[in-house]
Amino acid sequence: MSGRIPQDFIDELIARADIVDVVGSRVSLKKAGRDHQGLCPFHDEKTPSFTVSPSKGFYHCFGCGAHGTAIGFLMNYENLGFPQAVEALADMLGMDMPAGAADGAQRREDGGLLALLKEADQIYRRALRDHPHAIEYLKQRGIDGATAGRFGIGYSPDAWDTVLRALGRDEARTAQLIEAGLVIRNDKGRCYDRFRDRIMFPIRSPRGDVIGFGGRVVGAGEPKYLNSPETAVFHKGQALYGLYESRGQHGRPEQIVVVEGYLDVASLAQHGVGPAVATLGTATTPDHVRRLTRLADRIVFCFDGDRAGRAAAWRALETSLPFAGGNVELKFLLLPEGEDPDSLVRSRGGEEFRRLLGEAQPLSQFLIEELNARADPRGVDGRARLIAQAKPLLARLSPGVYRELLLEELARLAGIEAPRLAALIDAPGQRSEGPRPAQPPRPGRKRTRIGRTITLVLHYPAAVAAAGPVEGLDEVDEPGAPLLRQLLEIAADNPNVKSAQLVERFREEPDGKHVDRLAREPPPPLEDEGGAPAMLRDSLERIVQEYAQRRQKRQAVEALKRRPAVN
Repeated sequence: MSGRIPQDFIDELIARADIVDVVGSRVSLKKAGRDHQGLCPFHDEKTPSFTVSPSKGFYHCFGCGAHGTAIGFLMNYENLGFPQAVEALADMLGMDMPAGAADGAQRREDGGLLALLKEADQIYRRALRDHPHAIEYLKQRGIDGATAGRFGIGYSPDAWDTVLRALGRDEARTAQLIEAGLVIRNDKGRCYDRFRDRIMFPIRSPRGDVIGFGGRVVGAGEPKYLNSPETAVFHKGQALYGLYESRGQHGRPEQIVVVEGYLDVASLAQHGVGPAVATLGTATTPDHVRRLTRLADRIVFCFDGDRAGRAAAWRALETSLPFAGGNVELKFLLLPEGEDPDSLVRSRGGEEFRRLLGEAQPLSQFLIEELNARADPRGVDGRARLIAQAKPLLARLSPGVYRELLLEELARLAGIEAPRLAALIDAPGQRSEGPRPAQPPRPGRKRTRIGRTITLVLHYPAAVAAAGPVEGLDEVDEPGAPLLRQLLEIAADNPNVKSAQLVERFREEPDGKHVDRLAREPPPPLEDEGGAPAMLRDSLERIVQEYAQRRQKRQAVEALKRRPAVN
C-alpha cells in the first residue's frame, strides 16, 4: 500500500502503462535495439545518454543518473507528488482512480470545502428550475435541458443571501463559506453571496468534485463573467471547465478542443463536437497543457478570429512550446472574425465545425506564419526582427529533431543557413519550462553479493520462478537479506511482474530508497536474458554458502573464546 492508493491499482497502472509512450510524449525518442534513446530532459547534453526500456518499465540516464518508472518520470519531469503522478498516469490510460484514493491529502485538508461546494451546487441547480427567466436565457443561448443537466448548470438568484441563509448556520460555517469563495465579507463586516443573478457553471475536478463556479450575469451588469477566487481546492491555472464531463462521455479521446468560454464548451457538446474544455478566464498555463497532453493524442486550441483571439492563441503557443515535438500533436484554429465557437456551431452546425477543426494549423506552421507576419523578412531589418523574436521561442523547445527541423524552416524564412541561425540563436539544449530534479548521485560504493543479487532480481524478475527456491536462504542473517527474500517472494508469486512494479511496491516503504538505488545499478553482464535464471540461482547458492562459511568461522572463534585458559 502506497499512501491511500491500493497497491494492486499501482501494479495495474504500471502493467498497462507503456513507458515509451509516457516519456515519448514529452521527450523525442528513437528506437535503439530493444530500447529507446534520446536526449536527457534532466540535464543539457548533445549526445543521447537517456534510455527507456519498455520491457523493464524503466528510464535511465547514463549521464546524470536519473532513473525511475513511468510514475517516477512524471514526478520528476512535471514536479508532481506521488499521488498526483499516479492520477496523471491514470488519466493517460483512461483509468478511474479508486474511490477515496486520489489526492487523499487534499481531501483530508480541504476543511470540508468540497462538501460545502457540493451543497451550494445543489442549491443553484434547484434555483434554476424555480426561475423561468434563467431557463429562458439558456434557451436563447441554444442550451437545451439535456445539456444543462449534463453540465450541472444552475442559477444564483438575485438576492444577497441565498447561499448564506441556507448554509451559514453559524459563524464557523460562514467562515467556511468565505473560505470556499461563496460568500464575501466587506470592510464593515457584512457578509453576502458572491454570486447573484447569474447562470452558474460548476467547475469540477477530474474526479467530479465541485471545486468552484463560474457565473454568467443574466441581465445587465459587470463583470459579465465572475469566477470563484483561488481557494484551497480551486486553482484557476490548473482547472479546466468541462474536463470531467468530457472524460465521462469519451474515455480517452483522440482529440481535445480548448476554447475560452463555458457556453462554448456546452454548445459544442450539444452539437456533438468535442470533447472540449475551457480555461477559466486566464491564459493557457503550463499546468493546463501538461494535463491535456496526458489525456489525448491531439490538442486543438480554438480562439476567436479577432485581434484578442489571435493574441490569446500566441500566448497559448508560447506556453505550449516546451511540450511540442513529442507524440501529442498541438494545433491552432482561429475562427472567422466576429465568430466564437458558440456562435459558429449554432449558425453553421457541428459538421462544419468539425471540418474547420480538421484544417487546424500545426504549431510549427502557426508559429512560422505569425513570425512572418510580424517581422516581414523581405528586408534586412525584418529578418533581424524575425531572428530576435525566434530566439526565445526556440529556447523553449526541447532539444531534438523537432527543434532542428523548425530551426531549418526559420533559417529558410530568414534567408540564412541553419548553422548560422543556430549560432545566432545561441541557445543549444536550453529549456525554459519544466522543472529539473537535482541530479542523483552516481553509484560509487562497492556492492555486496546480496546487493548485486537484488539488482539482478530487479532487472530480471521473471528469472526468479525459473531459478526455483534455494535451500538455506531463509537462515541468512545479513544486511539486505530480508529485502532480498521479500523481492524473491513477490516475484515468485507474480511471474509476470515488471521490474518497474517491484520498484513501485517499495516506494514508500522503509527499504524504498535502497531498492531505488540498487535498481539504478546496471545488472550483471549477460550474453542473453535466458541466462538470468542460472546466474540468479548461482548467486543465491553462493550467498547461502558464504554465509554458512562465515557463520562457521564465527562459531569457531566463539568456541575458542569460551575455552578455559591453560596455565
